[in-house]
Amino acid sequence: MGGAPPDALQLPLPYPVYCRAGVRQAIGEIARLAAPSHRVAVISDTAVARLHGEAIAAQFPADSTRLFTIPPGEQEKTRARWAELTDALLEWGAGRDTTVIAVGGGVIGDLAGFVASTYMRGLPVVQVPTTLLAMVDASVGGKTAVDTPFGKNLVGAFHNPSAVVIDPDVLATLPADVLRSGLAEMIKHGVIADASYFDAVLRFAGAVRDHGAQAPDFAATITTLITGSVRIKAEVVAEDTREGGLRQILNFGHTIAHAVERVLNFELLHGDAVAMGMVAEARIAESIGLAGPGLAVAIADAVESAGLPSLLPAGISLDDIITATHGDKKARAGSARYSLPRGIGEMEAAEGTWAVAVSDEQVGSALS
Repeated sequence: MGGAPPDALQLPLPYPVYCRAGVRQAIGEIARLAAPSHRVAVISDTAVARLHGEAIAAQFPADSTRLFTIPPGEQEKTRARWAELTDALLEWGAGRDTTVIAVGGGVIGDLAGFVASTYMRGLPVVQVPTTLLAMVDASVGGKTAVDTPFGKNLVGAFHNPSAVVIDPDVLATLPADVLRSGLAEMIKHGVIADASYFDAVLRFAGAVRDHGAQAPDFAATITTLITGSVRIKAEVVAEDTREGGLRQILNFGHTIAHAVERVLNFELLHGDAVAMGMVAEARIAESIGLAGPGLAVAIADAVESAGLPSLLPAGISLDDIITATHGDKKARAGSARYSLPRGIGEMEAAEGTWAVAVSDEQVGSALS
């Protein structure tokens, strides 16, 4: 069994977030304090289960704990997998006295969170993100969802976790490209809220690009940066829990990113899509006069310094991307809306909606 948990981060959230090297050893105790239950369902993918899920499940009583796994990959975040997992829980006999432990990247966090939000009208869930991207983004905020053929995250629910447990030590097991992918959301947090944080991420991005988790002072620096990202997201979410206004700024880069992912059948890393989406949307902001010249270049330089793509994939149809943006959750009356920056650390308020309607013609002109 793990030891007593460390102090949680001081954040404006209704649930504790723990971020410290080695804290995954205390997940059993954290779950018992935050979401006491008779049964524990650990949900992971087959790759992460071998690395971390089995050891986490072992922190709970064997006779009332089960590890459920799915294959890895965004293509598994479907209604079919949701149905499979809920049926497996029913067959096992899970009741409302069950806690779900989601161990994995954003796919598992979203899918297991959606299972927890809907099973018997709601089970507690403890989020244990194992990728950098999930640590700084998907695990915090209570958004859960599955994808559909019409777009990403179109079927889901808001369901706050009972706790979030972030252990930077697990990043050592990530492939280099997956680790770099997480830097995109960190860069985004700097653009939308904090120019000094943006600069701090850039000072470390090159080392992560070149050396991965073996970069000098990786453990201490990445823990500080993760904490900074979580704090930015928590402050935004606390102001707008259900994405009716300010929380839309967290979608910067994502209207284009989600469209690219859909057109490419989810065959690229989410962080890579967000990186190119941020550059594209900064170009849109410049072209319609919200941002001054040079913003898109600054963001492109930032994502490239992290080893991330700044240009849309070669050969992809701009018309297909624009059509795909119409399925975005922010779209209204058939038009896509974009959360756009005025500069590093400053977003366009758009009279309190924090999302700007941009015509297809304007998007095409900006990106062509």
